[in-house]
Amino acid sequence: MSDNNTVAENKDGLLNRILNKVEVIGNKLPDPAVMFAGLLVIIWVLSLILSQLSFTDTHPLTGNEVGVNNLLAAEPMAEFLSTMVTTFMHFAPLGVVLVAMLGVGVAERSGFINVAIKLMLNVTPKLLLTPVLILVAIISHTAVDAGYVLVIPLGGIIFYAAGRHPLAGIAAAFAGVSGGFSANFVPSAIDPMLMTFTQEAAQLFDPSVVLNPLNNWYFTAASSFIVVAVGWWLTDKVIEPRLQGTEIDGDVDDIPVIEEVSPRDRKAFYVASTVIVMLIALLIAAAMPENSALRDPVTGDLAVAGAPLMQSIVALIFLFFWIPGIVHGFIAGAFTSSRDVVIAMSKAMEGMAYYMVMAFFCALFIKAFGDSNIGVILSIKGANFLQSLGMPGVLTLVGIIFLVGLINLFVGSAAAKWGLIAPIFVPMLMQLGLSPDLTQAAYRVGDSATNIITPLLPYFPLVVVYCQRYVKGTGIGTLVSLMLPFSVVLLVVWSAFLILYWTVGAQIGLPLGLDANYIYPAN
Repeated sequence: MSDNNTVAENKDGLLNRILNKVEVIGNKLPDPAVMFAGLLVIIWVLSLILSQLSFTDTHPLTGNEVGVNNLLAAEPMAEFLSTMVTTFMHFAPLGVVLVAMLGVGVAERSGFINVAIKLMLNVTPKLLLTPVLILVAIISHTAVDAGYVLVIPLGGIIFYAAGRHPLAGIAAAFAGVSGGFSANFVPSAIDPMLMTFTQEAAQLFDPSVVLNPLNNWYFTAASSFIVVAVGWWLTDKVIEPRLQGTEIDGDVDDIPVIEEVSPRDRKAFYVASTVIVMLIALLIAAAMPENSALRDPVTGDLAVAGAPLMQSIVALIFLFFWIPGIVHGFIAGAFTSSRDVVIAMSKAMEGMAYYMVMAFFCALFIKAFGDSNIGVILSIKGANFLQSLGMPGVLTLVGIIFLVGLINLFVGSAAAKWGLIAPIFVPMLMQLGLSPDLTQAAYRVGDSATNIITPLLPYFPLVVVYCQRYVKGTGIGTLVSLMLPFSVVLLVVWSAFLILYWTVGAQIGLPLGLDANYIYPAN
């Protein structure tokens, strides 16, 4: 028995040494804002060098040759300078974060969120706190990027209020929101978006192919259990024990602790919650009619990217926190005048100042990287190399997963990556008897698992800021070392689950989703 314990301790010790090394190396990197500025310069130099070489490839859709654009040439540099402000203002996460935080800031400083957390902790067994948080994080995908600006910071607050390390809560929520991006019980806008690329690629091989937007729904729903199980075990058994020696030295004076909710706060919370129910009822009533202005003007659907409802998610998050927060604040006595509401919103923006600096350089780097075409060419070359190996279907699927996981470290957009490599992989695997639905499912696994370890994820700097609220010295290395176990285990376990789902499901008639099919080849 002692030998087994020694082996387990050695394994834990080795894991901690590896993660500590990752953290040390990562934290030796410059400040994230400086790092993105440095990467911008590196991309400029690389674009100059590679544009002089034969670093090109053929675009799978257009058939045109794709080469590296020299960003240091006069015209691209002039365009970069003239659009710098636009690039920053159009940086997708910036508006999402700032608008949402205006509402969340009011709800937090009014005490509404604090009371909600206390009441939730009173009814949630401590054992189930982690899986409940991860499950909520997974479901948040339905509201586009709501998980990044709402669930992840709440993960830290909830864990701290429960007497647990807040960075473990942030890590668990981040794993659910971003690492489990392709796992969800509820359909979201990403489903039809990916399907359109898959269908176009499949029609290159068979023009009659028509796919359902929910062609992976059953698999992604089942995957939710995998993500919750993996995240639960890693958070409680690996991440949180490792954080025991990490001191909480941030500004936590306004973070709630578990205590009895006063009658006045309880009354304020119930009234504010009633307001939320009324707002939801009004939203449903407005969305239900077939001619509703919230529906897609062409298809009449609600849950598609073009529907005004889906485009209003951030505004709805703002209203659903701002209005109840105001109600709660005045009833509970936290607010006495409209000025208090404005001050709460201003305080929320103060906390975003550091993120805005990082976002400025991050936006410029991501635009330059895209304009250079380096990421596009790397994606095409990687896909072509995997195709040239001529491996059997099951090995090709695993290869796709790991290739996408690698590319994901450099090209963040799920749609952009799939638009590039779907025309290569989907027709290739159709020739092996594997359906487009299965290839898309493999892509989604690889695209999710490495989201949480790439600083190029637009929301990665924001998560660093969330961590710094509790541990001031948190850097990129700290966050990467926290998330690396989630990424590696999810990549392996989720890949194995897909293969199991495929091999067993094909034999018992279990589909990947609506109108989906996949064939287990005879060979």
